[in-house]
Amino acid sequence: MSQQQLGRGPLRSNGTAPEPGGPSEAARFVGWLGSLGCAAAGYAVFQFLFGVLPDSLGGQAAKYLVSGVSGIGTGVAAWLAAALLRARAGTAGPVTRTAAVVAPAAPGPLPQVFAAAYGTLVDKVCVVDDPARGRLTGWSHSLGENSPTRPTSVGTAYGLHIMLDFGAPDGRLRTGDLVDTLWRLRLPDGGWSARSQGAEARPEVTALVLGALARAGASGERLAQEVGRCTAGFTRELDRAGRESTHVVTTVLRGLLRAAPDSAVLPVLREALADGAISDPRREHLRCWSYRLDPPYGMPSALHTAQAVVALDRAARVLDEPEGAGVRSAREDGVRWLLACTSTAHTRCPDLRNLREEVRRPRTDDPSRHEVLNVRHFTASWVLRALMTPGAREVAAQDGLEEARRERLDGAAAAVWAGQTDGIWSWGRTDSSELRHPMWMTYQGLSALRSHAVWMYRPDE
Repeated sequence: MSQQQLGRGPLRSNGTAPEPGGPSEAARFVGWLGSLGCAAAGYAVFQFLFGVLPDSLGGQAAKYLVSGVSGIGTGVAAWLAAALLRARAGTAGPVTRTAAVVAPAAPGPLPQVFAAAYGTLVDKVCVVDDPARGRLTGWSHSLGENSPTRPTSVGTAYGLHIMLDFGAPDGRLRTGDLVDTLWRLRLPDGGWSARSQGAEARPEVTALVLGALARAGASGERLAQEVGRCTAGFTRELDRAGRESTHVVTTVLRGLLRAAPDSAVLPVLREALADGAISDPRREHLRCWSYRLDPPYGMPSALHTAQAVVALDRAARVLDEPEGAGVRSAREDGVRWLLACTSTAHTRCPDLRNLREEVRRPRTDDPSRHEVLNVRHFTASWVLRALMTPGAREVAAQDGLEEARRERLDGAAAAVWAGQTDGIWSWGRTDSSELRHPMWMTYQGLSALRSHAVWMYRPDE
């Protein structure tokens, strides 16, 4: 992009200085006023003084004399001023004009936040020599944990996403080391799981890792093997709890759209997600999403609606199979539902409240017991991302809701920004004053703000 587009070059498009010439437009205008307006100025002074001078001054003759002299003096002064301007304009030599240059504006706070976040990630990276898996380089689930830390699949996958967004500015953190670590953390039977899920692979974590590996350029053949294992186990018969969870389905859909955009399961998941939308009578019966895709659905949720909108919008632009009318209608209704928030304070409205949920699955080794995955959601970042999708822009333009969209975008962006300190986001624990710094929250915050900054960039304004 040229320097002129960036606002850093000369204001004149051809870069040449104007030709030297005669008097400026301003000088000619003042001279014209001086030549034609001297008498008017003198007459105005005469009239004013004649009206305000007292009769006791010496009779009418004295008043005429004083007023006339003052008026003539004013007119002569005006004529001399105009003559002086004309003389200066006529005698001045050619003027060489230098094109105006706009000094580059000082950088905003976002680069500082990115730099601070990168510095913290460098300081907190874990490097562990594992006897069975070799050297592991990455992060645990949360930064600054008190217990001895070692890289986990979830923390390292989100860290890799952050590094890919940053563009790996230097060699202190190498994406290749993170990629190797994720492959070494793969479970013996394939796939990945969260730290609390034990040794059984779960589709949402596997899809998250595969998406990060695909962004980093992992081999398509190697990815395909893991995608096959992931999709084979993600059925209603084998993982009913996962298929009923909006969070799990949208996570798998987003991850596989990166890792295997031609997978046959993606259109199926897209249809299942659209079919799980519910009608909300409180917002003009627009369709939205709750935390479940099957009855009992639960209450409408801005978080899960935003997650569904993001996943469906991405699918509409990646999959070769066209988006059906029903899927498109549900996605567009989800956008309208988000825009229908009636709160006046969009930085603190209920739609931006962070949420927690549990994904409960029967354990395969003991079906009478359940595996419980506690999931925390950074709602403002999801709403921001949903309203920045191309589909949301189309809906807002079509319905005349651009102003409403802008207000809600600004509110969500302000809420995301308010949650960080030096580029690291915190999740407060309800049972203590301790703050946790989950990697997923920092990734979602940085990613949302980066996308919003790109969306706001308007070089021609």
